[in-house]
Amino acid sequence: MTREAHKPVTFLQALFPVAGLIVLLVYGLIIRPMVQGLSAFPLEIVFLSAAVLAISQLGYLGYSWLEIQDSVVKKLARAFPTIFILFSIGMIIGSWIAAGTIPMLVYYGIKIIHPDFLYVIAFVVAAIFSTLTGTSWGSAGTVGLVLMGVAITVDANLPITAGAVIGGAFFGDKMSPLSDTTNVAALAVEVPLFEHIHSMMFTTIPSALMAGSLYFVLGFVYPVESSPEAIAQTAVILGGIKEMFNFNILLLLPVFIVLYGSIKRKATLPTLVGSSFAACILAVFFQQTTMADAVQSLYKGFDTSMAVWMTSVPEDMSTLFNRGGLYELNEPIVISIIVFIYVGSIDKIDAMPIIVKRVFSFAKSRAATILSSLASTTLINSITSNQMAASFVVGEAFQSTYKEKGIPKKVLSRSLEDAGTMIEPLVPWHTTAIYMGATLGVPVAQYWHWQFLSLINIVVAITLAVTGIGCFYEKSRKAGNEVQESQ
Repeated sequence: MTREAHKPVTFLQALFPVAGLIVLLVYGLIIRPMVQGLSAFPLEIVFLSAAVLAISQLGYLGYSWLEIQDSVVKKLARAFPTIFILFSIGMIIGSWIAAGTIPMLVYYGIKIIHPDFLYVIAFVVAAIFSTLTGTSWGSAGTVGLVLMGVAITVDANLPITAGAVIGGAFFGDKMSPLSDTTNVAALAVEVPLFEHIHSMMFTTIPSALMAGSLYFVLGFVYPVESSPEAIAQTAVILGGIKEMFNFNILLLLPVFIVLYGSIKRKATLPTLVGSSFAACILAVFFQQTTMADAVQSLYKGFDTSMAVWMTSVPEDMSTLFNRGGLYELNEPIVISIIVFIYVGSIDKIDAMPIIVKRVFSFAKSRAATILSSLASTTLINSITSNQMAASFVVGEAFQSTYKEKGIPKKVLSRSLEDAGTMIEPLVPWHTTAIYMGATLGVPVAQYWHWQFLSLINIVVAITLAVTGIGCFYEKSRKAGNEVQESQ
């Protein structure tokens, strides 16, 4: 049976599988843990159940299994290049640690902390670490803990320090090519990763500069008295890093490979794999790492137990560096595959475009369309506590509308993170905010108004949507004209 033989899909028919997903998300991720006191459903099970519901409806509407399977396979085929990138991210994290690249940058980042500039340094160091590793949670839970320990010792303002650490952590979580949310946002809208990052620079870089300036000023508004205990607080971990790794300027080579690939818009996967293999070579030449351990860092990640020359390894060292490997991002990879099974199913009836046209019919202008996507992402991520779900659902919903209005897709992928990734630490019931509060010892109610990066970024994103600045309309128009001329 061909697609043309099927009857037109009504709004309610298009709404059914989407409403089913929303019900599953609300019940599985909100009502169960927050109301019933039960464990939340895994996101994989939520989307798998939604996919079963959607496929069942397609069968009811007369679609054959082969038709449904074809739609799902086509969707997955377009997703696999980015899924490969998710695998390579785990490789690069493990190899960069084995090479001493990440440890060296963490070492000198902590080394330069001065009480007078604690807040701005906390922001910058967390931003550097999260950019190199692609994880906001990991940055807050490692370097963030060290920075909070220094803040406690010197009697600094803890909510400001926590806000700075979280802001820096989310800078990297958003801008790093190693971040799973960054990759998923690009994947959900089918935008090349480095184009997505380039688009985010228009909102994130100005926001980071303003946030950094405010933290610098706060160092004088809320001065911190120097204390010998601050240096003692970090002496053990610094000594451990220095003993475990040998430092030299060549260890920055893996970083420059990624930066070069980003600036020159090189293919992402070869760039990341090349950087990880270069890091393994550096590990063998400059560290006391064996070839077997270098390979192990690619496969299962780095482990401080590889440092057999050390009599004892500080516990904080394991927290900092036991990570990475080919399977590091198994969860987002599996979630991505299952989500695309669901998305491929509802694609068969154009469910999301039909719903968006009806629900967001009021959004006639480009600005209103971008603002609608920002609001939708905020709502879904706040409800589900999961940016991956928000990226896939909103990305799928708005792609056709953006295309109709001549808005580049990289503006949509950017919006997913401006209003999704960035709001996570500000929503009290969000799992990220809960984690940050528990890890840093400062609840969201105390730090949210000091988390300048997210607050400023939201304002900047709305401003650009309203003014059209940084929305690439002119480039989009030229590209369209070139296509017409070639035809």
